[in-house]
Amino acid sequence: MDTANAERAGAVVGYLPAGFPDLRTSVDAAVALAENGVDVIELGLPYSDPVMDGPVIQRAAEESLANGFRVAQVFDAVDQITNRVDVPVLVMTYWNPVLRYGVDRFADDLVSAGASGLITPDLIPDEGRAWVDASERTGLDRVFLAAPSSTDARMEQAVHSSRGFVYAVSTMGVTGARVGVDTAARTVVSRLRDAGVERTCVGLGISTADQVREVLEYADGAIIGSAFVRALADLGVQGVADRAADLTSGAVRG
Repeated sequence: MDTANAERAGAVVGYLPAGFPDLRTSVDAAVALAENGVDVIELGLPYSDPVMDGPVIQRAAEESLANGFRVAQVFDAVDQITNRVDVPVLVMTYWNPVLRYGVDRFADDLVSAGASGLITPDLIPDEGRAWVDASERTGLDRVFLAAPSSTDARMEQAVHSSRGFVYAVSTMGVTGARVGVDTAARTVVSRLRDAGVERTCVGLGISTADQVREVLEYADGAIIGSAFVRALADLGVQGVADRAADLTSGAVRG
């Protein structure tokens, strides 16, 4: 991410769910992101109750689970991706699967697979002591979220507890491409800056190169999810590659 911010306007983080439509294709699609300008891969762990995810990502997760995807396979996916491309891979997961798997075991298996850390959308720092301890032990990044509704105390907590970056949620609601990225995103990032954040990336709703360009005027990174998942569902791996080349053009300094 630091390299991206030095060489371009900022970083592009690309999300795809592991195991959609199958494990091999999800790995190929993630590699295609990295080969077409995406700086960081956010690999989603499919979950049966994805409260933050919009319909595009929910359908992909449901298909992955219906096809038999299991938690342990996310480590296989990370291992295959990191053996093919040299970009950080963060796993995005709701907290319950980590608890059921075992926090320390999950952290150790992430390290063994070559992952850089976790994004935990439904875990707040003051309830995440076990994960903070495990990530300190293993050196993994931990990415907490900040939203327009977050109090100043929560903002500060996210800043001081995160390592890597803070995920700034640009809208209230679930994920999904939107015509305009809410102006609330600027306010969230501004409040995080006031709280001393070093790096923050904006997600939820980014689906055009112009939106990437707009977000990178004030944030360190732009997170894109539904646009890539829809491309994979409709057009396959080549569609993901083409979409990534188009959207990452918004990060080019001009």
